[in-house]
Amino acid sequence: MMQPTPFGRTLRTALTATALAAAAFALSACSQEKVETVEEIRPVKIVKVEPAEVSSTLVYSGSVKARTEMNLGFRINGKIIDRRVDIGDRVKKGDVLLSLDRSDITLAESRARASLDAARQQFETAEAAFRRADQLYRQKTIPLSLLEQRKLAYDQALSTRTSAEAQLDEARNQLRYADLTADRDGVVTAVQAEAGQVIGAGSIAVVIAADDEKEVQIAVPEMDIAAFSVGQPVRARFWADAGIDLRGKVREIAASADPLSRTFAVRVSLDDDPRVRLGMTATVEASRKSGHPVVNLPLSALSKTEGRTVVWVVDAQSKTVSPREVRAGAFTADGVAIDDGLKRGDLVVAAGTQFMTDKRKVKLPEGFREALAANAAAKPAI
Repeated sequence: MMQPTPFGRTLRTALTATALAAAAFALSACSQEKVETVEEIRPVKIVKVEPAEVSSTLVYSGSVKARTEMNLGFRINGKIIDRRVDIGDRVKKGDVLLSLDRSDITLAESRARASLDAARQQFETAEAAFRRADQLYRQKTIPLSLLEQRKLAYDQALSTRTSAEAQLDEARNQLRYADLTADRDGVVTAVQAEAGQVIGAGSIAVVIAADDEKEVQIAVPEMDIAAFSVGQPVRARFWADAGIDLRGKVREIAASADPLSRTFAVRVSLDDDPRVRLGMTATVEASRKSGHPVVNLPLSALSKTEGRTVVWVVDAQSKTVSPREVRAGAFTADGVAIDDGLKRGDLVVAAGTQFMTDKRKVKLPEGFREALAANAAAKPAI
């Protein structure tokens, strides 16, 4: 038997090494293939879809006014000779505010009194003549025509006396009307007449805010007026004192818009607080709710796939995710509103969407077992 040469031994060793290397490579490849076929179950953060009404706050500025304001004026014409109040004065019911010159009114009252005295004397004379004629007629000493004349004179004298009494009452009223008095307790907010001014009947001379309930008047634009209703609770704060925070209610809403500003006047009644003064600037806050439930999701739950906005929804049975196209709406304080595409009870991946693929298994956080059960009985889409 021939002994192997050194070259033969070297060649055999090389072939053996090659075979071993090839076997090792094949085993490594098989092992790598096995690793690649094992899918990683990625833990995810989940949010459950719960549609809710979204509210926003409307803020408007206005001024404090009295619920009742009285525009006072004289009932007769005349010249003002005395002004007794200034803006800001507090008055009581019956207090004299302004006075007119009484010279002509006094003369008219004297003339009416004299006319009444004459009418009374005339009536007494006519009454005595009528009674005398009635007696004589009963005695058949005068004709009926004479009695009728005395009766007519009596009736005329009675009418003259009644008219004179009415004229005197009117003259006395004119004297009372020469003083402009307060109808109720309140605060003077405006004085529009001065001493020496000739003023006409009915012209506004003094404005008094009744000393009772206060309210704030605001101007609301047409686009927001639907958010206000009579009786709606609101909140009022005041620039003069940040510590004043009152509750109020909408008392009145104007039936039509102002022709110039195109806004609606809204009056808000306030809780009684002595710190609130007329004319103070107030900020009224009202809450406006959306007309339908809205789904809010964090921005991290949304992703783009082929130009579509999608979220990844967890299947309740297989615990896998699948993309679902949604329609995003306005941004909110919690993220973004979803207008369409989700229903109550859906479980949506809130973070890690960049790692999601269709039908990929995920590991849910603890505590979502009940949510998965509820997801199976989800309600129709909103």
